Amino acid sequence: MKIIVTPTQPYGDQKPGTSGLRKKVKIFQQANYLENFVQSLFDTLVVPNGAVLVVGGDGRYHNRQAIQTIISMAAANGFSRVLVGQGGILSTPAASHVIRKYKTFGGMVLSASHNQGGIHGDFGIKYNIGNGGPAPEKITDEIFAKSKVITEYKVSDLPLVDIDTIGETQFSGIADGERFTVEVIDAVKDYADLMQSLFDFKTIRQLLASGFEMKFDAMHAVTGPYAKEIFVNRLHAPVDCLMNCEPSEDFGGGHPDPNLTYAEDLVNIMFAGENALDFGAASDGDGDRNMILGQNFFVTPSDSLAVLAANATLVPAYRDGIAGVARSMPTSGAVDRVAAKLNVPSFETPTGWKFFGNLMDAGKVTLCGEESFGTSSSHVREKDGLWAVLFWLNVIAVKRMSVEAILKAHWLEYGRNVYSRHDYEAIPTEAANSVIAHIKAQFTSLPGQVFGQYTVKSCDDFSYHDPIDGSVSHHQGMRVLFTDGSRIVFRLSGTGTEGATLRIYLEAYEPDSTKHHLDAQVALAEMIQIAMQISKLVEKTGRVVPTVIT
Repeated sequence: MKIIVTPTQPYGDQKPGTSGLRKKVKIFQQANYLENFVQSLFDTLVVPNGAVLVVGGDGRYHNRQAIQTIISMAAANGFSRVLVGQGGILSTPAASHVIRKYKTFGGMVLSASHNQGGIHGDFGIKYNIGNGGPAPEKITDEIFAKSKVITEYKVSDLPLVDIDTIGETQFSGIADGERFTVEVIDAVKDYADLMQSLFDFKTIRQLLASGFEMKFDAMHAVTGPYAKEIFVNRLHAPVDCLMNCEPSEDFGGGHPDPNLTYAEDLVNIMFAGENALDFGAASDGDGDRNMILGQNFFVTPSDSLAVLAANATLVPAYRDGIAGVARSMPTSGAVDRVAAKLNVPSFETPTGWKFFGNLMDAGKVTLCGEESFGTSSSHVREKDGLWAVLFWLNVIAVKRMSVEAILKAHWLEYGRNVYSRHDYEAIPTEAANSVIAHIKAQFTSLPGQVFGQYTVKSCDDFSYHDPIDGSVSHHQGMRVLFTDGSRIVFRLSGTGTEGATLRIYLEAYEPDSTKHHLDAQVALAEMIQIAMQISKLVEKTGRVVPTVIT
């Protein structure tokens, strides 16, 4: 095997966002674009002898080609072994598990998560460190710095590697006697074994055999093979409980984001009146997000996190209790109320799963979640869609209550944090920045102002001081806090690839159980109008209605 050093010129747009580098496929297909980013990453790392790298992705367009490039570059940059998910398929939580199980140096996850795929869609790449979690900002900032001055990258002269057949392929190394190995692994089995060790499969199996009807929608994405192994092969559910479980390079032409808008087929099944099933769930492109539905009933991700925390001891893996909980700042405070009753700490972090890693590694938290349909625990260092689905099934199987009954009992005990998120996607960046600047300009004048029944207490641009490593993250979202504990958060998302996505998060605490049945959009109607008044969003962007409401 020989190393080939290729001259290159830097691109100026390779700054990783909250979940790695995401761009349109056509951008990644530019000459040396992927190679520049991968080399900048490898130049950031100090690769030890015998280092092992995990590689896999969600199967979207350009996945297989990128894997071959990364294998070749890993061989040239000092790695001795690469573990690849069979067919290049590896869900994000499964990748985290493989990194942790096999104690590898880290992994490359090829995904743009819930963004659309296909030749005209999106592609993404991120690096996960040895704990299985996304690289912290210290590393991603250095990658970006190196990408702006890169002059060459290194590849090897390896032939194309068979990534479809489980087993090892060995190549002679750079020096005599050295070997470079590519091992194709059955990551589906590894992940399914982990889930079976966490949850009470026997009790869930009994639930599914009792006439309980469910539907899981993989949205033509990565969790299809995992769902077949877990639900059909291990839990003995009927095959027709699964839908869209064949991974597709363009996700069947759909948008693999598990929400009420893009998972429309599942929503129609679950909101079919008397014909609705007992339980529905969906996951996204790379398998780290989840949506939970009951019979004619939607569970917000914020409520889902709170319910799982309150019922954690019903699950074998957490029967001894949880160490603490963490949520992203835009996520509702519902889980904080559970933590207070359990007398465990709760943490509020910026958006981005990497911020939970330090807390979990330090043993401070067990469960964590984001309002963007991400929930997980310390079993991996990523959010985990199928884990959340199995957690819900385990709780339902033990309590023998419907999804709606579980939620209403929870609200009766803790009160309801009425919550909604309005997404305005693909806004011209200049217009989106104008909205944020307008909000920030009012920080000194808003406190004390009265809007209907709400009085502004304070405003800020959220900053986070990591209690473990002392790092500080600024400009994480604009908060307008009201005297009764309600709030509005405005934030530009870092997960899109075109224009800007402006998210507005609305939250009001409702202790009155006679109002717990109200639809969130009805209960939050006044606050929605206040958000429009403060932001001048319609005037500045021309957008009258959100793209997505959750």
